[in-house]
Formats: sequence, C-alpha cells, structure tokens
Amino acid sequence: MLKGFAVPRSPLGTAALTPPPPWHYAGDVLAVEFWNDPDVSADILPRGVKLDALCWGRSVALFADCQFTANCDEYLDPARFQSREFFVLLDATWQGSRIAWCPYAYADNDAAIMRGWIAGYPKKCGVVHQTRTFAAASAASAPLATKSRFAGCVSARGQRLAEARLILRERADHLVGLLDRPIVSRRYFPRLCAGMQDKPAVDELVRCIMDNFLISNLWVGEAELSFPEAHGEELDMLGPIKVGRGFRFSFSCSISDCEMLADLTV
Repeated sequence: MLKGFAVPRSPLGTAALTPPPPWHYAGDVLAVEFWNDPDVSADILPRGVKLDALCWGRSVALFADCQFTANCDEYLDPARFQSREFFVLLDATWQGSRIAWCPYAYADNDAAIMRGWIAGYPKKCGVVHQTRTFAAASAASAPLATKSRFAGCVSARGQRLAEARLILRERADHLVGLLDRPIVSRRYFPRLCAGMQDKPAVDELVRCIMDNFLISNLWVGEAELSFPEAHGEELDMLGPIKVGRGFRFSFSCSISDCEMLADLTV
C-alpha cells in the first residue's frame, strides 16, 4: 500500500513533499502596510469576497524567513524544511466578517509550496530575502533598535517583483491592523480531462485556522514599498499608491485545520 500525506505517495511515505499536520512554524517577518487602487484590487476577489469598505484598498506585504516542523523533528532537516516566503494580504470581507484575502504568494521551497496549495495559498516559486539580525553584535547584523534599517525583496525567473525598506522607530506590545484578521484563500485544482477543463475538481474558499499564534520582538517604523512591473506577473497591478507603517517581528504558530467557507463549484 502506498503511503504519504502528499505526493509522491510511496511504500514508506517518507518521499512525500510534506508530512501530515499538525504543522508548526516559526520565523522572522518584515511587513509593510499599503493602499492600492480599489478599482483594480476588487477585480482579483472571488465570488462572495468584497473589499473592506472601512479601509478601502488597504493591504499588507509580508516577507518571511521560516522554519517548519511537524511531529518528527523536521526542523533537523533544514534544507528541506526552511523556506523564505512572500505574501500579499488584502483587507476584505466575507458575509460581513472582516478577513484578509491572499491573492499572491511566493516561496523558495517545494515543500512550502505544496503546503500552501493544500491550504489554499496560491504559492509560486520565488527567491525571497530579508535583512537578518544576529545575537552577536556586528556591523553586518541589523540590531533591533531605534533607527535600525531593514530591507526585503522577492524575485522570480530573474525579475524583481517586490522591494521594501523600513526604519525602526519604536517597540510595540501588540499588532494593530496587522495579522488581526482570519486569512481566507482559495483551494483550486483544475481538471486536465478534455471537456472538463473549465470545471475544477476543487474550488473552495477556506479559512486557515492558526493555533498558538505568538508575536515577539515587535518593532514599528516607517517604510517604502514598490512592485516593479514584470513579464508574466500581475503583482504590480496591486502596487502601492500610498505606503503606511513598516513592521519587523518574530512569530510562531501551528496549523492543523481549515474551515471551508464556500464550495465555488456549485
């Protein structure tokens, strides 16, 4: 019998791209809030999801340097279970409830991409970097301190897709207006069979359920953000017309469940 939570299924199951949940994450994040053209960003929403009229066009760009484990000390295999990722989240609503909608995401690791597809995140291959800080003080280590500078960038197929810079100004005790909404995404798997290619096998709106979500070393400051135009990409269409605060923090969370909000095949 073939085993494994994900493909490829194999006799032992260890060849699968990712192990079964629960999935545990920890990492460092650079985040920038921004506003885009609501007439453009509204076009990227699926049926039933609407832009939040109380914060019209507000979005967040996140650069994350992550480490993962499940139940078998997977973090001891860092080449396989570390990843650098980039997400965009739009402030939106679903049936009157405030949500964050994820239209685009990138990761540099196939296991992270597979977990994203399973959870509904539309992850693509990308190269993501951010300024790091280390315990040993050095001119090469950006300290978590007032006026310290950080940067993040993402590229794909040799093209720069997003670039951010921020200057830390002050510590904060909690996030306000950032990651305080449930994230909703779309699980979409098309069919290859002729005559059914416009009838996906799976088309669901889902809410990823995060447990034990923790934030530490939160700093807030001023930021810059740009989405350069790139061939074969559409991220630049969500480009900022206004940039707000920048954030730098560490996080951890666990994921073992998601809630299906709607079956869009119906």
